Amino acid sequence: MKIIIPKDIATELEAHLGDEIKFVRVDSEGNLDGDPTDAEVYFSWFNLKPTTLHRVLEAAPKLRWHHAPNAGVNHIITPKYRERNLILTNGSGVHAIPIAEFVIAYMLSHAKQLPKLYQQQQAHDWQRGLAIQELLDKTLLIIGAGGIGQEIASRAKAFGMRIFGSRRHPQPLPNFDKVVGADEWKALLSEVEYVAIATPLTWDTKGMIDAEVLCLMRPDAYLINIARGGIVDELALVKALQNGTIAGAALDTVFTEPLPPESLLWSLPNVLITPHCSGNSPRTKERSLALFLDNFTRYRHGQPLRNVVDQTAGY
Repeated sequence: MKIIIPKDIATELEAHLGDEIKFVRVDSEGNLDGDPTDAEVYFSWFNLKPTTLHRVLEAAPKLRWHHAPNAGVNHIITPKYRERNLILTNGSGVHAIPIAEFVIAYMLSHAKQLPKLYQQQQAHDWQRGLAIQELLDKTLLIIGAGGIGQEIASRAKAFGMRIFGSRRHPQPLPNFDKVVGADEWKALLSEVEYVAIATPLTWDTKGMIDAEVLCLMRPDAYLINIARGGIVDELALVKALQNGTIAGAALDTVFTEPLPPESLLWSLPNVLITPHCSGNSPRTKERSLALFLDNFTRYRHGQPLRNVVDQTAGY
């Protein structure tokens, strides 16, 4: 069997898979080292360029399965890609732990007024009168109760929070007090102090956090986006933050990345910007390789693969 693998991790993969597998290495520009015409499997790597994907697909007509390490694959599922009728699996779960820890950090930063306390430190200003809050008994709505959402819930529950979740097919889940369908979460907004977006970017979720949704949120509500910037109407969010419609936001992802220097989001005092780094971890490569190797064993034995993407739904 022949597989196409990213040059960045070729040494590790070849050591794990052994001599019976043939490899074609591909670099970040789509240059292929070897003959890919009979390759069945393609393992791409992070920050996959559209031109690289196109070159691989053109060069490998017998491809059957593509594994992408990202959880979000909206940038991969183009109409032309879907024409190939490939099995697509993703890296859902690989980034869940570090992202969940970041969400807890965002909530604690807001509740404990850490940005203001840091400003006071810089100014050598000893003031104890800040309105510092607890997470205990606060309510968190997680839009997208998948792998990442469930990791967030398990950590938030340890702080004594009440947790609501939404998902396409609602069902009872550990650590959630309530799970509703994908169209029912708006009715919960008046009850929650924290909203964490953990849903994939699809045609259904694009721009769904709009002016109407922001107006339904409480004035003391805090919005956290660790999913995709396109889920939020950025202009409506800026207005809501400026007008006090909501208390603040933590944004690890924005519509245009890197965030342009002229964006108002940089200077709003109630916004925390992080550079799409919430999934960063020294264990990312280890977890990504483990998932692919497990799936590769399943593929060779004709067993169901983990994390198969519904290309119609987009995740």
